[in-house]
Amino acid sequence: MRQWLILVLAVSLTISSTATAADEVAPGVTLLPGSFVPGTQPDGNSVVFTGPDGLVVVDTGRHAAHTQKILAFAQAAGKPIVAVVNTHWHLDHVGGNPRIRNAYPGVRVHASTALEDALTGFLADYRTYLVGAIAKAADEDAKAPLRAELAILDAGKSLMPDEPVTQSEERTLGGRRLVLHLEHRAVTAGDVWVFDPETRVLVAGDLVTLPAPFLDTACPAGWQDALGRLAAVDFAVLVPGHGPPMDHQAFDRYRTAFDGLLACSASDAENETCIQGWLDGVGNLVPEADHGFARSLVGYYLDQHLRGDPARTAALCGNG
Repeated sequence: MRQWLILVLAVSLTISSTATAADEVAPGVTLLPGSFVPGTQPDGNSVVFTGPDGLVVVDTGRHAAHTQKILAFAQAAGKPIVAVVNTHWHLDHVGGNPRIRNAYPGVRVHASTALEDALTGFLADYRTYLVGAIAKAADEDAKAPLRAELAILDAGKSLMPDEPVTQSEERTLGGRRLVLHLEHRAVTAGDVWVFDPETRVLVAGDLVTLPAPFLDTACPAGWQDALGRLAAVDFAVLVPGHGPPMDHQAFDRYRTAFDGLLACSASDAENETCIQGWLDGVGNLVPEADHGFARSLVGYYLDQHLRGDPARTAALCGNG
């Protein structure tokens, strides 16, 4: 099992849920915040675009409780979910796909094809870990969350896109015109960010995450390039994969801090210098209460990824 999986399970014990109620970030654009619940893996943010022909959900979370918030929103809105867009294949963004499909059999899922390789690579390793952990777990309470994770992986085809995103293009979903932009080898081998020209809302997925960038499956240089393309968009609001919405000025601060972290990791500076540089760079984007969590994450990623195995990084960047 990749060390990251251990880390996420460990740190999620130390912080409480930050989810709030549904928040309309622009007319017809609603954020259903993700959360870190003690003792479990996280859920990413979900965004719902309301169109004349139905609802478009960007990312479906991981846990049943999160996906149920999406389904409850649809029921209250009196509109069907007609499309799902997955920004990337991490389970806290695609795990709710099977539940959405069960509730709305006609839904079409739009995503890159990177999940296909992940199921035989990173996620196959995770599945092996889960099977072993279930066998070793002391009781049913300990086994239950592990079995829930295994069930997501075993959903297989239900996680996959019906409408592959193979290039950046406009698509009309639910009667609403959205721009789906494909990034190659950034957070994953294929990341999709969504821009709504009508409201100037940009849904970035894990190209923007707080309190730190999550580099587990990332090509850092490709991610840096992708942030440059986000910076060129005239958005009013950016919704990250984890964390609250931000304006362009706040995003620019995030991007500068990301650039600084990569530059520091390539230098002879001590880890603590790079960690403090990240916190100084993002400023109030990371509340002081989350500094301990951010320090743990950045320190881990410096050791295991940014200053870790160069061959693995090269492979994630398509050079291995």
